[in-house]
Amino acid sequence: MILAADVGGTRTRVGWFHPERLRHLLEVREYLTTEIEALGELLSESIKRMGCQPSTVGIAVAGPVVGGSSMTVNLPWIVDAEELRKILGIPRVAVLNDLEAAAHGIGVLDETDWVTLQPGVPGAKGNQAVLAAGTGLGEAGLYWDGSKHHPFSTEGGHTTFAPSNDTEVALLVWLQQQFGHVSWERVLSGPGLVNIYRFLRRDERELPQAPSDYGASDDAALSPEAISSAALRGDPVCQAALRIFCRLYGAEASNLSLKMMATGGVFVAGSIAVKNLAFLQQGDFIRAFRAKGRMRPLLEAIPVRVVLVEQLVLLGAARYASLVA
Repeated sequence: MILAADVGGTRTRVGWFHPERLRHLLEVREYLTTEIEALGELLSESIKRMGCQPSTVGIAVAGPVVGGSSMTVNLPWIVDAEELRKILGIPRVAVLNDLEAAAHGIGVLDETDWVTLQPGVPGAKGNQAVLAAGTGLGEAGLYWDGSKHHPFSTEGGHTTFAPSNDTEVALLVWLQQQFGHVSWERVLSGPGLVNIYRFLRRDERELPQAPSDYGASDDAALSPEAISSAALRGDPVCQAALRIFCRLYGAEASNLSLKMMATGGVFVAGSIAVKNLAFLQQGDFIRAFRAKGRMRPLLEAIPVRVVLVEQLVLLGAARYASLVA
């Protein structure tokens, strides 16, 4: 049995997998990360409840991992492989970045697990890239050695946001006034969607009011889920926010593709993409993805897919643990 955990900035998921049937998730439980006092205790409780000792443990963490230890400021505690080995009494414990885990998970997917935004060239091979907007923006790559892919993590979501039109320049200036440095994560994440909405409503006199049942004029009521829901109901400002979000998502997916030379495909993962799939399919994402001047032919040849598997990071953590822990 494999015990895996997906430790995010907002939620932590703990799941059990059979090593020979990774796609068959035996159990999964979800917790608010801020309510977890210690990850080791949580995993110990899971082992006790299942009544069996796992052969290996894989922990995916939202943030950089160096030497088996997490280096993130978004969690109330450090995730360290050596410490967990001692607490759990299990010698095979692996800790890795969550998007690196997602990249490992992609290796066991098939065509029914994604929706294609751009088919690219048939049988495309080469490096691949994966990015996912959630509580933050994660990015990873998969190096192609000629026969198989090798996932690796990056912290590309924290690179500097680059606007490409007057609206985005104004958005950048507005965000700089609040945060100083503006990363892609400031616009491509759940909080990023809220930032875009707030930017559009910065002058209430110029914009129509949000629906009265939405209550978006109250910052305390704002959430990416509420904005998406209101957009589906026809709220014009929320729809505009999602169109900007999709355009920026496509632009950064394109940036990542060029830096990775991801001729083998780009995978867009994460709950925000799945929940707003209809907006991603409207064309703003792909138009921005292709809009790289002389590189347009190269980008048009790259397959672009939205991953539908909700537990991709958890699956990837289990797969990584089974291979290398």
